[in-house]
Amino acid sequence: MNIRQRAEQDEKRILSPYASKSAESKGRAKPMQPCDIRTEYQKDRDRITHSKAFRRLKHKTQVFISPEGDHYRTRLTHTLEVTQIARTIARALYLNEDLTEAIALGHDLGHTPFGHTGEDALDTLLPGGFRHNEQSVRVVEILENNGEGLNLTYEVLDGIRNHRTKCVPATLEGLVVQISDKIAYINHDIDDAIRAKIITPSDIPTHIMDTLGQTSIQRIDLLVRSLVENSQGRNTIALPIGIATVLRELRSYMFENVYVNQLHQKERNKIKGMLTQLYGYYISKPAELPADIYFRIQKGRDDIRRGVADYIAGMTDRFAMKRFEEIFMPAAWGH
Repeated sequence: MNIRQRAEQDEKRILSPYASKSAESKGRAKPMQPCDIRTEYQKDRDRITHSKAFRRLKHKTQVFISPEGDHYRTRLTHTLEVTQIARTIARALYLNEDLTEAIALGHDLGHTPFGHTGEDALDTLLPGGFRHNEQSVRVVEILENNGEGLNLTYEVLDGIRNHRTKCVPATLEGLVVQISDKIAYINHDIDDAIRAKIITPSDIPTHIMDTLGQTSIQRIDLLVRSLVENSQGRNTIALPIGIATVLRELRSYMFENVYVNQLHQKERNKIKGMLTQLYGYYISKPAELPADIYFRIQKGRDDIRRGVADYIAGMTDRFAMKRFEEIFMPAAWGH
């Protein structure tokens, strides 16, 4: 018996009856030879971590566009915070930590440059709309690995696709990531909004702070504990109704006062204008797209609008600005 087989036996012996077991995965689109050491979900975690799309997250906006301070979150640090919270919950509930980790690490791979402002821009431009969870799946199924995709398991793909609020993941591990995503971004975005002087702690309604806690550490601790206590021994993952209601109120407060803050609307309009011009440029000059994307368009696998959206969605903030400057801004004269 090899190391992987022992790990699979340990999962069956130790994990909750509601947990997803590696040996019982629905598999991959392209069957692969099993590894002697790693389980199927461990392989997926490693493939995601080593992908180019994962590395690009460090230069993609979370909420605050091109912040000057060193301590604002990026899409990568957000992903790591979600992963840490999700693993803590999964371990406490005896769910599959490796599956949880793989979903969490991959859930935002398809996010655009400039956060949700970039997503809104592409959603307007692309026929049929643009949603970052669907793009994340497209990244791991099609765009990564020179067009070969990462060939992830069904359970990881499902968790990535369904991490948004209105979706329903097929596994409890997917549900853990879905809730962990909210716990992470609401709390770290409060920290960053206070750092940016957009809000102060006293601006948040008193009853929310009294219920959930005065600091991010206190709020995350309470939310994780409440979730674990309310979900133990159950085939579901859910916060107690009272806590869930207050968390929704806090999320609404953040959308009204931070995510659509009018102080930054001017910058959002600039970003939408920049991405719109880049989109139009590459629609008119598809041969300037990367070779792998242009190849898919030439072979009829994607139409040009889909290919251009893939390219722009994969850009980092600074690369998008660099390409815009190279294409649309006049170069300085030499002497």
